[in-house]
Amino acid sequence: MPLKRPHQHRDTSRNLCVNPVFSRQPVHVPRYELPDDGMDPDTAYQIVHDELMLDGNARLNLATFVSTWAEPQAQRLMAECAEKNMIDKDEYPQTAEIEARCVHMLADLWHAPDSHTAVGCSTTGSSEAAMLAGLALKRRWQHRRRAEGKSTDRPNMVMGINVQICWEKFANYFEVEPRYVPMEGDRFILSPEEAVELCDENTIGVVAVLGSTFDGAYEPVAEISAALDDLQERTGIDVPLHVDGASGAMIAPFLDPELVWDFRLPRVASINTSGHKYGLVMPGVGWALWRDADALPEDLVFHVNYLGGDMPTFALNFSRPGAQVIAQYYNFLRLGFEGYRAVQQTSRDVATRISAEIAAMGPFTLLTDGSQLPVFAFRISDDVTNFTVFDVSAALRERGWQVPAYTFPANRTDLAALRVVVRNGFGHDLGDLFLEDLRRVLPRLQAQQRPHRDAADAGGFAHGAETKQADRPAIPAQTVRD
Repeated sequence: MPLKRPHQHRDTSRNLCVNPVFSRQPVHVPRYELPDDGMDPDTAYQIVHDELMLDGNARLNLATFVSTWAEPQAQRLMAECAEKNMIDKDEYPQTAEIEARCVHMLADLWHAPDSHTAVGCSTTGSSEAAMLAGLALKRRWQHRRRAEGKSTDRPNMVMGINVQICWEKFANYFEVEPRYVPMEGDRFILSPEEAVELCDENTIGVVAVLGSTFDGAYEPVAEISAALDDLQERTGIDVPLHVDGASGAMIAPFLDPELVWDFRLPRVASINTSGHKYGLVMPGVGWALWRDADALPEDLVFHVNYLGGDMPTFALNFSRPGAQVIAQYYNFLRLGFEGYRAVQQTSRDVATRISAEIAAMGPFTLLTDGSQLPVFAFRISDDVTNFTVFDVSAALRERGWQVPAYTFPANRTDLAALRVVVRNGFGHDLGDLFLEDLRRVLPRLQAQQRPHRDAADAGGFAHGAETKQADRPAIPAQTVRD
């Protein structure tokens, strides 16, 4: 007889009683511990499949920046590469070669001084890429301070309060003081003057965001760079600039080619982006690039044997799938520059059209209109007092639309907004259906005597608008990345 393991605290009241293939006797399946025995694969599949029906429809998720649609050929390639570990360069040399090609393509797109010798790597997403960029900034600062015989005890990093939560994590995990520039009035992004004011000799870098998760706006990278140039001229303090292009670095090159934000600015030391956002790949892949080898300290790089030669690697993860990197390369080949331009232009056209129609409805005021990132934010107009953005979000959720409602951070916690992210796969037809549903719920909301929901009722999914105060819990928000 096979041995049965004891279950001292088994609570059978939470077991699943399922009839998974609709033609067999029901079976009992524990929820929170391994079952004693296995089961037929069809049974296991049906159990998991049925539970997943309770998830929201990803295509109707207007909160996330992450791609929710891909061509069948891309999905087929990903399935063919699902078992490949990206880090095993010598076992999967062609996958490693394809990763390198993607780095060179991005370096060329972002005007690196020499795209053929560019330094960069794939990551699991922009959050890991940001960590790597921050580590490089900190290590460069430490090397310079030690060479000058100065203390390395108190590094700090300057950024707007609107940065994604991964930068707060970086500061916490790697012991860097975060210096946040708060929002003021109608300024929701980092400005050059406020950035420079917080810099000193212990500043390892300034982070400029090309596409804020709060409202889709670009930060003025060139102006921030010029202000840091002036700071160095006046004081001798040399502060590098990192561009968090999680979304915008795959929008601006195609739709705003005249905008100077990338390695054309000598002060830009590094750039990150999310391949699984406007890079149009399913999650999760990101990219981190440095302008040259000097921007990435050699002592952060590990070297592995690769086809009898040397392959430098820099990553936090040492096991991750190669499938998404392959899908990124597929998209680069499949679309080319003009294909990406067409896809991103369509998203921007959809965003600007539906934002204009929302503004014309009456109860709403636009904060942004989708003319930078194809993302826009809007609030309830001042004369409307009987419903809130949280009421609107909940009403749209009844039809499956996930539209985040959230409050802004310091010093604009008084401002609550809704945000819509338009991605590839959300075309004019779905935009029309969304507008119809918004118009349908408005009469009911306008008939309310008072608001029914506030920030405490917003829900738990936070897509970019988390608090930047790690010492207290975040206010529930429906508004991020990876």
